[in-house]
Amino acid sequence: MDAISVAGQQHGMVLQDADGEPVRDALLWNDTRSAGAARELIDELGGPEAWAAETGTVPVASITATKLRWTARAEPEVAARARRVLLPHDWLTWLLAGRPDTAVTDRGEASGTGYWSTVTGEYRPDLLRMAFGRDLEVPRVCAPDERAGIASELCPGAVLAAGTGDNMAAALGAGAEPGDVLVSIGTSGTVFAAHERPSADPTGIVAGFADATGRYLPLVATLNAARVLRAGADLLGVDLAELDRLALSADPGAGGLVLLPYLEGERTPNRPDARGALAGLTGANATPANLARAVVEGMLCGLADALDGLVAQGVPVRRVLLLGGGSRSTAVRALAPWVFGVPVTVLAAAEYVALGAARQAAWALTGTPPPWPRPEEANLALPTGAAEAAARVRTAYSKVRESGFLSG
Repeated sequence: MDAISVAGQQHGMVLQDADGEPVRDALLWNDTRSAGAARELIDELGGPEAWAAETGTVPVASITATKLRWTARAEPEVAARARRVLLPHDWLTWLLAGRPDTAVTDRGEASGTGYWSTVTGEYRPDLLRMAFGRDLEVPRVCAPDERAGIASELCPGAVLAAGTGDNMAAALGAGAEPGDVLVSIGTSGTVFAAHERPSADPTGIVAGFADATGRYLPLVATLNAARVLRAGADLLGVDLAELDRLALSADPGAGGLVLLPYLEGERTPNRPDARGALAGLTGANATPANLARAVVEGMLCGLADALDGLVAQGVPVRRVLLLGGGSRSTAVRALAPWVFGVPVTVLAAAEYVALGAARQAAWALTGTPPPWPRPEEANLALPTGAAEAAARVRTAYSKVRESGFLSG
């Protein structure tokens, strides 16, 4: 092996002591205990508009800065031992490099911390101090094509790239270009796009991240995606293939049945204490087919809301690139173009995060991003005459989303 790059989930917090040892287990992105800390930090800087203008992103519970605040308040003895803060992939790269004095990261991963700005391209130590109460060491931010070090572990002598976040790596692995919006349906969902300029959304819907190429990656993340399909199948006592068959046998709108898919709370919209809801249930529409249809439509409507958030930030949408485990669903493939309102290209099953890491490693090794082809599996055109039915489904969904009875 000539080069290595590590791509991993964004935002997670790894605190190291003076000897480089973690002072506690990593806090991962989907740990919502820091939701209160996010609200505090927003208020302390002067509101969401100030955060969007200063960093490009309004804090929610996933952002690293909020986890620093939570740790400082909830675990002061742990916080007192901390000298450096890393992201999970930064920590792995640091280990591969032989535990050097200086750790590294990339601009994509740094942009999800809450203390690095896509506006200036620099760290904001004042915001880190606001979150944690004092300074911490942070990793050096490498350029997209930079050789970040040489491995001394696993593959001694291999060139180390900086690594990046999972979404940045997926975009790199899929070869996303402006006009492409990637919709990744994993356990959680992400909707993100290659963009030429930084985003600053004061509503907090769109996180204004950087990417792994020197461009930007406006992104909307949801906590609930493919897990919703699994929950629907379990509720009906069927497998995923039968869930698809049932969903496609029902009419658009599921007879008025609407599923709000907030099974694990939600990140976008920022409702960490919300719960899912099944609305509009009547004796006439209480059928397995309608429930299956409502499950698929509800999940896709949540992702379509995310797509709308990107459009509101001026992101061009030429087509959707669909990937992740949920893209294997025949019902998802059938309904996605009309719910999203744009053509959909289903990418072939692949580990796009790993492909992005490999592409970054090759870039660091050779100085040139490799022109690897994008594996496409199916191109799904926008169905003729579907706009009216899709509008009815999305309107019904939005009414349930805003009804207020769903918050826990």
